[in-house]
Amino acid sequence: MAFSFASKTFNFELSRSRFYLRGVTFEMFKHEIADALKSYEKFIVCLDKVPEDCETSLQSLMEKAIKAYENRGPHLRHGIALDKHVTIILSQTENERPLCGIYFNLHSPYQKKPSAKAAKTEK
Repeated sequence: MAFSFASKTFNFELSRSRFYLRGVTFEMFKHEIADALKSYEKFIVCLDKVPEDCETSLQSLMEKAIKAYENRGPHLRHGIALDKHVTIILSQTENERPLCGIYFNLHSPYQKKPSAKAAKTEK
């Protein structure tokens, strides 16, 4: 069964220009990083990272997230950077300043890794 539609054509052309702020800096998110460090020192137990290492890691990840945010594709809204313990997401908003989310990933160094035999038998 074929349907014929009136000869109306809708052309939607998406602009390639980027509508987000250039010049996002680390200093814009000092408050979020300070809050994350307070939470890390108070609530997070991490054998691999002492709080000083966490601060260095947060700075490095923030720089990577900013770079990913500024160099993202024209139709993408996020810049993400992560390591084994922390994820930072910068999200485009209607304002000039992007939204910043800092997440601590749940991980246990004591979790047993499945053996190769167990993985083969499950398949």
